[in-house]
Amino acid sequence: MSRKATINRKTGETDISMTLDLEGTGQYTVSTGNGFLDHMLAQISRHGLFDLDVKAKGDIETGWHHLVEDCGIVFGQVFAKALGSPVGIIRMAHCYVPLDETLARVVVDLSGRPHAQIRTGLDDVMVETLPGDLVGHFLESFAYEAKVNLHAEVLTGQSPHHKAEAIFKGLARALREAVTIDQRAPDSVPSTKDSLG
Repeated sequence: MSRKATINRKTGETDISMTLDLEGTGQYTVSTGNGFLDHMLAQISRHGLFDLDVKAKGDIETGWHHLVEDCGIVFGQVFAKALGSPVGIIRMAHCYVPLDETLARVVVDLSGRPHAQIRTGLDDVMVETLPGDLVGHFLESFAYEAKVNLHAEVLTGQSPHHKAEAIFKGLARALREAVTIDQRAPDSVPSTKDSLG
């Protein structure tokens, strides 16, 4: 099965190219100009076993908001395109991720109905080179473009770095399970409505 897609999106604020292969092995090449954002996207690739190639540039002289938001948008778009038909997928999945003193929970439903409930505890802090509120904003942008129901929450923790990383690792693992083809129902849409959306 080939579930791979590329999205190129250029606006007056950003220029982003992203390729995602859901059947990958966790290989990545990521360049956004923000080291911590690169690190978080690498977590999605490695722990989701998705191959990911990202090249992103933006008007960072105005701050990181536009670039992070648009990377979330493009990741959502490329994820939805790569996934394609929902026939056979497991659809719903969750993951708890501990990282030293931090524990995060991420739950996804590839329902076709976008929603995001995000509680990172990062809104008023910097996470290395990234304003903490943009962690949640990236996740929201992804969820709405991918048409995914996403719940992500830091249950306990102190280090902003650990909080962000645990959430991104949790997202990766939950998405990895949710896109997996269910061997017991490989030809069925996982819904009593026989459709998602």
